[in-house]
Amino acid sequence: MAVAAQTPAAQTPAAQTPPSPAAAPAGNAETGKKLYASYGCYQCHGHEAQGSSATGPRLGPRPIAFAAFSRYVRQPTGQMPPYTVKVVSDADLTNIYAFVSSRPAPAANIPLLK
Repeated sequence: MAVAAQTPAAQTPAAQTPPSPAAAPAGNAETGKKLYASYGCYQCHGHEAQGSSATGPRLGPRPIAFAAFSRYVRQPTGQMPPYTVKVVSDADLTNIYAFVSSRPAPAANIPLLK
């Protein structure tokens, strides 16, 4: 009888539990790189998401939390145009975030600073 009293949530393995709100969903950085280019993100944020004071802020590495990133992309407050779900799907946004997150730290690219 104890088995019948268990809820499906109690039977779910830890590996299948949804990520915490602060955790970003899993995405594919290689796919994200292609999407980042195809949506034109690089035009303001640079090819490596490094940003520029003249065009757009740095996005990576170590971007803001995924929830804040998603919220800003969907409803920006600055000069950036909104990228609604009709323009960029949630799956595409997740892959773009994975790409931005995968960017190396700037000092890692400068041999003398290693």
